[in-house]
Amino acid sequence: MEVYVDPDICISCGTCINICPEVYDWDEDGKAHCLYEEVPVDLEDCAQEALESCPVDAIKEAE
Repeated sequence: MEVYVDPDICISCGTCINICPEVYDWDEDGKAHCLYEEVPVDLEDCAQEALESCPVDAIKEAE
């Protein structure tokens, strides 16, 4: 699973970081970002829950 956070959409609410801090963190601009190019299998459920919980749909799954 590959995910990314679109910094142009992210509103810095922290929902993804609160749900899955093992995968998401703050970047130097105060926006969320993904810590992995490829999310480890054992963290995919957590990453997916954060993706689905983003209030502005800033987290996307790479195609």
